[in-house]
Amino acid sequence: MHRHIYFIGICGTAMASLAGMLKSQGYEVTGSDAAAYPPMSDLLRELGIQVHEPYSERNLDRRPDLVIVGNAISRGNVELERVMDERIPFCSMASILHDEFLLGREPLVVAGTHGKTTTTSMLAWIYEVASQQAPELAPSFLIGGVAENFGTSFMVRPTKPFILEGDEYDTAFFDKGPKFLHYFPDSAILTHVEFDHADIYADLAAVKTAFKRFINLIPRRGRLVAYDASENVSECIAKAFCTVERYGFREDSHWRITGLRHEGQKACWTLWRAGERFARLSLPMAGEHNALNATAAAALAAGQGIAVEAIVQALASFHSVKRRLEVKAVAEGITIIDDFAHHPTAIRETLRALREIYPGQRLIAVLEPRSNTLRRNVFERDLIESLAVADRVVLAGVFKSESIPVAERLEPEHVVRGLQQRGVLAELHAHADAIVAALVPQLRDGDIVAILSNGGFGDIYRKLPRAITETAIAGRLSGRLA
Repeated sequence: MHRHIYFIGICGTAMASLAGMLKSQGYEVTGSDAAAYPPMSDLLRELGIQVHEPYSERNLDRRPDLVIVGNAISRGNVELERVMDERIPFCSMASILHDEFLLGREPLVVAGTHGKTTTTSMLAWIYEVASQQAPELAPSFLIGGVAENFGTSFMVRPTKPFILEGDEYDTAFFDKGPKFLHYFPDSAILTHVEFDHADIYADLAAVKTAFKRFINLIPRRGRLVAYDASENVSECIAKAFCTVERYGFREDSHWRITGLRHEGQKACWTLWRAGERFARLSLPMAGEHNALNATAAAALAAGQGIAVEAIVQALASFHSVKRRLEVKAVAEGITIIDDFAHHPTAIRETLRALREIYPGQRLIAVLEPRSNTLRRNVFERDLIESLAVADRVVLAGVFKSESIPVAERLEPEHVVRGLQQRGVLAELHAHADAIVAALVPQLRDGDIVAILSNGGFGDIYRKLPRAITETAIAGRLSGRLA
């Protein structure tokens, strides 16, 4: 048994969660990262896992027994170079996850370009509720975010079900295949297939190839629940050896949604199974995309034998995932929402959901182009169309733009101009502090501000509400002094 395991790049969502899983099994776990930010920095601190910042060869002076190399780490990283020079044993996050936790269990994997984290969280919560009557169903899980029903992104139990988010991103600098090819699912969900991760996939065809290989790992006895309104999904599942059940709004789908309606932050719909009424479902989350996520989770759970009563109860009591339409603050009547935006489609669905939740209120989108997809110009037109759902848009400069070739780099000025041509108020500011300074004087009571980023965004989540409050206090004091 490896006594001391060290993580290079420990603050990534999956890496931090795996670190916690290994610590729960009795390993000593430490690690390092360039910078830590919530929620994973909070998780690691709560777990008592030491995190070194920044990377340094000295962090490895106490030689670990095994090093886990994150997929964001490449040759030239000073810690990785020392590991290789000294031949310290190393492996990827995905491979140790398989070897330590998935062997001998029943892996249920949620894959797709969008909706993985929320759908995985829903499926895990359904199993958790079902385990109240059947303890053998208590799930282990690994989720790419903090599931609020559990207050954590992972759980390890001795039972068979292991529910995990299947990431199509590459595994490590020495293993360029997708992480989900290490997971060997018994059954799976496929939500969407779109071009994404433009830094590692050349085109949509390459993305589809990855998903086809994933589906080819499902055994004949398994089940695949797949979204019904995507030609890309249809192509990827065409040669599946397992049972395939489609879900969505189509009349001919095995799992069909009808009567979807929104009541504030709540969604309700009727779910049909093979033409027969399955259940009336409710979810305390708005948005068509969330109803689809919940339907996928319900479908897979039902196919695995989970009782309909447990499914209904679980979805009605589901509490979302941190950084998914999360209300971070309400300051002076202004609501500030945090969402983990990484792709134009996700941005569009987030803004549409906010329109459902806050009808008639002014919606302001504040976007940091930070993901490897959004930092590139391949999605410039799609990004403009998605952001146009908002009433006003504020863009930050491209995160670490110097690392993207000029010919491939997103030009935020083009996005701003495109939005303005569509009649949307749009502006560009270099960083979070400049955005806060420019935006606060424009805000008014009742505004909804959606902050869209898959990173720390210069701590804007704290700076903006603080500045709003300070400005309001200063205004009130000024009025009294006058």
